[in-house]
Amino acid sequence: MQIYLNGELIETACQNLLELTQNLTLEGKRFAVEQNEQIIPKSRLALTPISDQDRIEIIHAVGGG
Repeated sequence: MQIYLNGELIETACQNLLELTQNLTLEGKRFAVEQNEQIIPKSRLALTPISDQDRIEIIHAVGGG
């Protein structure tokens, strides 16, 4: 299926948001996920399916000093 990830159209076989974040090697990192303009809590990533043409934004938290 095709989804928009951070504004870019990509092809993915991921079935839910947890699979997508794992595929992007984000596990253990600080990030936030928005799907179709709704913020999805990390506790719900595995329960949130991805559908064709979904718009997903993933924001990474970057530390600094």
